[in-house]
Amino acid sequence: MQKGNIGVTTENIFPVIKKFLYSDHEIFLREMVSNAIDATQKLKTLKEKGDYKDELGDLTVRIALDTDKGTITISDHGIGMTAEEIDKYINQIAFSGVSDFLEKYKDQANNIIGHFGLGFYSSFMVSKKVEIVTKSYREGATAVRWSCDGSPAYEIDDAERAEHGTDVILYIDDDCKEFLDKQKIESLLQKYCKFLPVPIAFGKKQEWSKDESKMVDTDQDNIINNVEPLWTKAPSTLKDEDYKSFYRTLYPMHDEPLFWIHLNVDYPFNLTGILYFPRIKSNLDIQRNKIQLYCNQVFVTDQVEGIVPEFLTLLHGVIDSPDIPLNVSRSYLQSDHEVKKISTYITKKVSDRLKAIFNEDRKAYEEKWDDLKLFINYGILTEQDFYDRAKDFSLFKDTEGKYFTFDEYRTLIESSQKDKDQNLVYLYATNKEDQYSYIKAAQDKGYSVLLFDGQLDVACIQTLEQKFEKSRFTRVDADTVDRLIQKEDDKKPALDAQQADNLSAAFQSQVPKKDKAEFIVEVNALGEEQRPVVITQNEWMRRMKEMSRYQQGMSFYGQMPDSYNLVLNSDHRLVKAVLASLNDQLSAQLQPIESEIKGQEARLAALNQQTSKKKPEEITQEEKDDKANTQKAIDDQKARKEQLISDFASGNDIVHQLIDLALLQNGMLTGEALDRFLKRSVDLIK
Repeated sequence: MQKGNIGVTTENIFPVIKKFLYSDHEIFLREMVSNAIDATQKLKTLKEKGDYKDELGDLTVRIALDTDKGTITISDHGIGMTAEEIDKYINQIAFSGVSDFLEKYKDQANNIIGHFGLGFYSSFMVSKKVEIVTKSYREGATAVRWSCDGSPAYEIDDAERAEHGTDVILYIDDDCKEFLDKQKIESLLQKYCKFLPVPIAFGKKQEWSKDESKMVDTDQDNIINNVEPLWTKAPSTLKDEDYKSFYRTLYPMHDEPLFWIHLNVDYPFNLTGILYFPRIKSNLDIQRNKIQLYCNQVFVTDQVEGIVPEFLTLLHGVIDSPDIPLNVSRSYLQSDHEVKKISTYITKKVSDRLKAIFNEDRKAYEEKWDDLKLFINYGILTEQDFYDRAKDFSLFKDTEGKYFTFDEYRTLIESSQKDKDQNLVYLYATNKEDQYSYIKAAQDKGYSVLLFDGQLDVACIQTLEQKFEKSRFTRVDADTVDRLIQKEDDKKPALDAQQADNLSAAFQSQVPKKDKAEFIVEVNALGEEQRPVVITQNEWMRRMKEMSRYQQGMSFYGQMPDSYNLVLNSDHRLVKAVLASLNDQLSAQLQPIESEIKGQEARLAALNQQTSKKKPEEITQEEKDDKANTQKAIDDQKARKEQLISDFASGNDIVHQLIDLALLQNGMLTGEALDRFLKRSVDLIK
C-alpha cells in the first residue's frame, strides 16, 4: 500500500474546491462523465492509430446509484490508469493527462474533452470520500485502487478488476443527499450529457407489469444520450423534417420554428451548431437563454452572453466549439479574442441567411416579418455594425399591410411627405384601432402611415433617424394633421388673443384631473371639416417616456406625467357656438375685469421700469409694497375672470361633450365620466 499527500500548495484546497471552484455543485456529474468519455475517446484514438490491438468491445459509460451505501459510481471501459499515472494525473493537481495525450495524438484527438482542468476534483464538492478503481489498457497492467477522504492524504492499493477502464465511486456527503435521488441524477444526465459521443447508461429501461401493477426494469440499458446529434452531421444529408424534429427534442413545448441556420466552420476556429428563429413577438426576457453551449458535445451552459451577440440570445438552438474557454468569468469571455471572432462569425451567418431568404422568396419573408423584426430591431439597437447588414433585408409595414424596404419606402413618400425645411417625415401609428381617426385623417391628406406595433419598433426610431438623411419620424397623433408635416409657416390665427384665451380657459377649467396626465388646451384654426377637438401628444416627450422602459439612465422621463395637447378647432361650428355663447353671457362682466387687468399690468410694468436700474438695497419698502399690491390686484382680477368662465363652462353641455368625445377617441373616458357622457348624449339627442 502506498500513502502520501496530494501535491497541492495549500492544505485548504478541498474547501476551496467545494465552495468556489465551480458556481454550481451539480456540475460534478458533468465533470465525472466527461472524464469517462475522455478516457473512452482516448482508447478509440489509440485503436485508430494502431497502438491498441484488441477489440474495443462495449464502450458504454455506466452510472449506478446505490442509495443504501450512499454512492454514485461512474464506470467506463476506456484506457484506465496505472499507479504511476494516478500519481501523475490525480495526485499532482497541476498536471493534465489530457494535455500530454493531445500533444502525442494531436491529429487524431479532436474529440477529446480537455478543457475542464480540475474537473476530477469537483467530485469533492458533493463527496466525503472518493475512490478510483482502475486498470490500464497496457499489457500486463494490474488494477489499482485510489481513495481520498477530502483531505490531502490519499491511499493507493491493489484492487480487483477484470477489464481495463475506471470506476469512480463517490460517497455522497451528508449535506448533498439530494444527489442520491434517481430522478435528480437522471435530470442532470439529461441536462449535461444528452448529446455526448459515447453511449451513457443509467439503469434499465422500464415497462409496465400487469402482474405487479407497477413499472419494472427490463434487460435493456436506459441510454440517456444521442451520440450523433444533428449538428454533428453534414447539412447536405439533412432534410427540413430532421431540423424540425431536433427542435422538438430541444424544446418540446414550443411552436415550430420560422427557419434555422446550420453552423459548420473549422477555420480560423472550430464551431458547429444549429440556430433556430423561434416564433416570438414580445417578452424578450422570457425567451432568453435558449441557446445551449456545448464543448465537444458536453453541455456547458445556456448563459451565452459574450459568446453570442446580445440580440441573438433571443434565438434557440445549439453551439458546439472546443475553442470557447470554459469555467471562466463572463468578463473574460467578453474580452477573449477567439470568442469575439466566433461572435462576429455568428452575426455574419445570421445576416447572410436572412438576406438569402429575402432574396429567394420575398413573399414568404414578408409573411414571417412580424416574428422576425424583434430580432432585427434588437440587433439594430445593440450591435453597432448590424444596421449596415440589416438595412438590405429590414422592412417597413404600412397600415394597409404592404411591405417596403427602406429604400422603397423613401421613394414612395419622397414627393409628398417633405416639410418646409425639406425634411422627409415618416408618419407612424402604433395601434390601428386606437389611432384609426388619426390614420384616416393623414391618409385623406395623401400621406402614407407606417405601422409600428412591435415591441422594439418605436425604440429603433432614434437609430433610424440617425441613419436616414434629413429624416424624422412622427406618430400620427403627435399633432393636428395640418401640422404633422408643416409645408409652410403657421397661418395667422382666426381669433384674437383675448378670445383665444377665454375659449382656452373655458375648456381648461372642465378638463378632468387624471393621474399622471396633464392637459394643455390650445386654439387652432384647423378648417371647418376637421374635428372640433383633437387630443395630441408631443412626439419627443412620448418617445423619451417609451425609451425609458428600455434604456438605463432615462428613468426620469418614465416618472414624468403624460402631457397631452387638447386642440380646439376655432373653425368648427360647435367651438364657434361655445365662444359666441361665452361672449353673450359674460362680455358685460368680463369687459371691466379685462380693462382692470390691462390697467394694473401697465402700472406694474411702469413700476418695474422705475426700479430696473436700482440695486436691490436701493429699492424702498414703499416701492416694494406698491409692486406687491399691484400684482395682487392683477391676480385677484384674473381669479375673478377664471371663476366666471369656469362657472359658465361648467353649465355648458357642449363644452363637456366635446371634451368627452376627444377623451373617448383616445380611450381615456372610463368609469363615472363615461356614464355621465352617455346620459348627456341621450339628453342632447332629445
